[in-house]
Amino acid sequence: MGAVKTKRMPRAVREQQMLDAAVRIFGQRGYMAASMDEIAELAGVSKPLVYLYLNSKEDLFTACIRREAGALVEAVRAGVRRDLPADRQLWEGLGAFFAHTGENPDAWSVLHLQARTHGEPFAAEVTAMREEIVAFVTQLILAAAREAHRDPDLPEREVAGLAEALVGAAESLAAWANATPGVTARQAAATLMNFAWAGLGDLMAGRPWTPPEEPPGPHAG
Repeated sequence: MGAVKTKRMPRAVREQQMLDAAVRIFGQRGYMAASMDEIAELAGVSKPLVYLYLNSKEDLFTACIRREAGALVEAVRAGVRRDLPADRQLWEGLGAFFAHTGENPDAWSVLHLQARTHGEPFAAEVTAMREEIVAFVTQLILAAAREAHRDPDLPEREVAGLAEALVGAAESLAAWANATPGVTARQAAATLMNFAWAGLGDLMAGRPWTPPEEPPGPHAG
């Protein structure tokens, strides 16, 4: 009776297994503490094969960042239906964001903590992802603002800061939600909507908050 031949796994599939293992190890241990031996063992391959496919620990980490950044951006975009009102679009986008980061906590740790704290080129990869999400959110808010103000030429700069603030809040809230037992993606999204949309709603309606006038200085007049 002849030996049974096993089907050779395609390189692309094997590489994804390595990235899956690397994201888990990097996310849980951190970039510096993670070892290629652990990653190879978790992936079920030899360490030389990891180096053959992905060259170095730095290249492996960069590949993890790129894959997970792309997956997060795609999840947010796919979660938004553009035929809905602005608040529903934002709600669905936030829901998709928190669902993805909640379902992939190791990946979020890689993007939000590890990549940002170990310098270039890692930080640059995350910055590019963040800029793409901010641009997407900016367009959502801008479309709503132009409709509310009946001004199709309302400058993008009028809402760019709001998008930056909203994305920053979402990032911090995702880290909190992942570290807090029992917090669901829906609850996290509702928290941010309650925090943000009340102000955004007033702004869209032309009722922005304005700081009080400063009293005249001692040398005024």
